Amino acid sequence: MRKISGRAIPPATLPAIAAMIAVTLTASCGARHDPAAAGDPPPAPHAIISLSATGTEMLYAIGAGRQVRAVDKYSDYPPGAPRTSMSELTANVEAIAARRPDLVVIDSEAAPSLAKQLAGLRIPVLVLPAAANLADVYAQLAELGRATGHLEQARAEERVIRTQIAAIVASLPHRSKPLTYYYELTTNFYSVTSGTFVGRLLGLLGLESIAGQASGAGVAGGYPQLSAETILKADPDYIFLADTICCRQNAGTVAARPGWRLLKAVRQDHVVRLNDDIASRWGPRIVDLLRTVAAALRHGRGRP
Repeated sequence: MRKISGRAIPPATLPAIAAMIAVTLTASCGARHDPAAAGDPPPAPHAIISLSATGTEMLYAIGAGRQVRAVDKYSDYPPGAPRTSMSELTANVEAIAARRPDLVVIDSEAAPSLAKQLAGLRIPVLVLPAAANLADVYAQLAELGRATGHLEQARAEERVIRTQIAAIVASLPHRSKPLTYYYELTTNFYSVTSGTFVGRLLGLLGLESIAGQASGAGVAGGYPQLSAETILKADPDYIFLADTICCRQNAGTVAARPGWRLLKAVRQDHVVRLNDDIASRWGPRIVDLLRTVAAALRHGRGRP
């Protein structure tokens, strides 16, 4: 089972991944139910259930971790989060209700159906759709802050993220021409364009995806499936592997692919291993993703 951008992707369904990601990762303006939106903030919840891996990371980052009663099975960070076998994709409303939550955090995969069922049981719901840009990240931190009674901590976390990103960007030399990259989500060559959330992040570092020129990139919502021939022809400066955990990819496995040893990125040791989970979420650890990429750019080497 693979998680991409907070969602579980069974290997058998990978051929449909582009269509699904296009829906979920461009839904930054999706429906939200904010418990604090109608007036004065309600009492801070003390029994939160998070069915969103990114939501879980955000909750702990803003100091609401002690209020979290349970998280889904994909919420593997921070390590101390109370993981369960629950999943937003196969959520059992009765099982959720049995835990007596006073706030459930989900993302857009199960909304609005799950949100509607929980609302029918008078359980407050906060929906955090996948972010399309950094503004969405900061807005969601604020939403969680208002909903949990940690608005000031959420604002402080936003300032920390902004400061860290600015420092990372400033640590790299300005380039008149962007470096190109191939960002690998799966071994059957699903990738990201520069217009996606990840693409925009890497754009801050002077990088441009080769996937933007691929046939069907627009239809796939910015997550097209490339061909090996397309990648070989583009000959990117860097290759970023976001399938190192799920698919055990590294510089060696990439070089062993037919014809790939001749790629500039392979010859110059510009194959960079990323943590799959960090690379597929839009929470505070986007800073870690940028640090990893920036370090590779500064040293001119990948991490085999």
